Amino acid sequence: MNLTERSQGRFPFPELLELLESPVYGFRPFGQIIRVEDFVADGRYVLRAELPGVDPDKDLEVSVGHGILHIRAEKTKEVKDAKEPRRSEIAYGAFSRSVTLPPTAKAEDVAAVYRDGVLEITVGLEEENTTAGRRILVQH
Repeated sequence: MNLTERSQGRFPFPELLELLESPVYGFRPFGQIIRVEDFVADGRYVLRAELPGVDPDKDLEVSVGHGILHIRAEKTKEVKDAKEPRRSEIAYGAFSRSVTLPPTAKAEDVAAVYRDGVLEITVGLEEENTTAGRRILVQH
């Protein structure tokens, strides 16, 4: 399955949401970006998201609805003493990402595992209907 075909049968431009959240072209006035990669393996859609330093029990939420996979996370800054670091390139705060699922995704078959700072979500896929459409005889 070509992942660019996943928008068939839905809103004409579902990838627009992903484009706006892209680190390259994105415009994110609120929150931080979650970088992701996705692919299909063993009949499942797989999405991996970089989320280092997040507590999966308290600060991570994954949900699915209407063909969209939503990831929300928050990373809080630990204060060890009253001094602020001279320089910090670490992003803190709220993070979110929404990704359009392939049209054959089964919303009831979703699993998520967080390990070593990477969230991996897998979604079962139905077999694609490869039969071509058929002509219907019109009675008159």
